[in-house]
Amino acid sequence: MEFGDYIVYVDESGDHNLATVNPEYPVFVLAFCVFRKADYVNLVCPRVQAFKLEWFGHDACVLHEREIRKDLAPFDFLKSRELKGKFLDQLTSIIDDTPMTIIPTIIHKDRHKSRYADPDNPYHLALLFCMERLARFLDARDQNGKMTHIIFEQRGGKAGGGDEDRTLELEFRRIMDGQHYLARQGFSGLEMEIIPKASNSIGLQLADLVARPIGINRMRPMQPNRSFDIIKTKFMGSEFFPMSGMKVFP
Repeated sequence: MEFGDYIVYVDESGDHNLATVNPEYPVFVLAFCVFRKADYVNLVCPRVQAFKLEWFGHDACVLHEREIRKDLAPFDFLKSRELKGKFLDQLTSIIDDTPMTIIPTIIHKDRHKSRYADPDNPYHLALLFCMERLARFLDARDQNGKMTHIIFEQRGGKAGGGDEDRTLELEFRRIMDGQHYLARQGFSGLEMEIIPKASNSIGLQLADLVARPIGINRMRPMQPNRSFDIIKTKFMGSEFFPMSGMKVFP
């Protein structure tokens, strides 16, 4: 099968645990970040690499939202308010200029747990909803008959071999085959790859940076959130789905 014109990078915010729901962050967010390959190679990667070279002198560091937010190594130099402001301004500008489409799903775990006697795994539900929207996105761009890769970051054990990774792949295959009870049909032309955290994938790093601001905005919509104000402009267009492509469940 011919490779398609797009590539997708995925990250999440929050956990999919329903046994204990954190009242301060009772949501699970899954974000599909879709890039046209030509843009990714020619525009996105060089811009992020230049940013890393400016701030670290090399491009081996991995941008993680949590470490940046908490000033953890190798971002401990950001404890200086002035430096952190400059760093975040540049990083925010990169996200603003990055040509990508974001397909987000938010699962309210507390509502989900209370509404259903046997609630589905929030990650699996979010995966289905994002895949449905991705399929519509690709269909509208003449990608039928082409292979589109969806890149996930490993969540446990060896890449593709940990229990969480194996469970994710099984669910992905089940959705692809139309075996999920909520899926109207199966899918074709989508393939998944699970890669290590240390892979230094720029696409995965950008996905990591957008997931949490989406969840924070959902929990505290009146709180100023400069990152979300930029991120929401990249949501999948509402010509297909309400709320500019963001799925909120239930």
